[in-house]
Amino acid sequence: MRGDTDARERAGVAEQVPPPVPVTVAVPTAVPPPRAERRLRRFARFIGRQLLREFRVVVAEPVRTLVRRGLSGVLLAVFTAVAVLTLHAVDQTPTGATLVRLTSHVRGDIPLPLVLLRTPLSLFVPARDMPALPGIPVLFLGIALAQLVLGRTRTVVVAYAVSLAGTLSARVMIAAGPRWWGLPPEAAQVIDTGASAAVVGLFAHVATVKRAPVLFLCAVTPTVLRSIQKPNLAGREHLVAITVAVLLGLLATRRDPALRDGPGLA
Repeated sequence: MRGDTDARERAGVAEQVPPPVPVTVAVPTAVPPPRAERRLRRFARFIGRQLLREFRVVVAEPVRTLVRRGLSGVLLAVFTAVAVLTLHAVDQTPTGATLVRLTSHVRGDIPLPLVLLRTPLSLFVPARDMPALPGIPVLFLGIALAQLVLGRTRTVVVAYAVSLAGTLSARVMIAAGPRWWGLPPEAAQVIDTGASAAVVGLFAHVATVKRAPVLFLCAVTPTVLRSIQKPNLAGREHLVAITVAVLLGLLATRRDPALRDGPGLA
């Protein structure tokens, strides 16, 4: 009997033990960032990708092309810099100044056939209102980058096309007179020489072809702002040269989209 009593007591104690209560642990859920923050992150990633791509197509690939080709990769830039310095030295002597004037000076009041004949050489004669030596690094960099990215032939064609467009547009503006987009008659007496329009046009063309907004902002935008602030003959020619260079770049990439991310063609 004693054993039965103990067994019943143990069974009662076992029955009185409450079942285990399940414990729920609160797992913190990730709160999605606000919409403005998500947009800011996407914009930052886009800017980072754009900067890396532009560094690759505007800096890394031209440098690799330069290492592979050596001096021949920037031969146009070397030739142009030497020609500018040589003509600048020749222009300092009386006989040389006369020779330079007769072979390269372009003005709005000389016949158009003579303008077309003198324009190629006029690119190598420094502008009268600009010192020659400080402009050599920018000239060399612009032409060297264009040759490494675009190739020698396209660089020459674009440089001459934008320069000639600026020169011819100046004659149209002078003929139009001092209206909103015209120039006063005395602008026809201004000597129009120098490679500044060609260089800024090459920067604009490379930036357009390679979709490089940072290059355009740094190398082209200051010229645009100066040309708008000071709307003289040179400023108007620079604006025309930039416009023509951008249009040529858009046409080139539309015809051959591989130019945007393709390697240099020096």
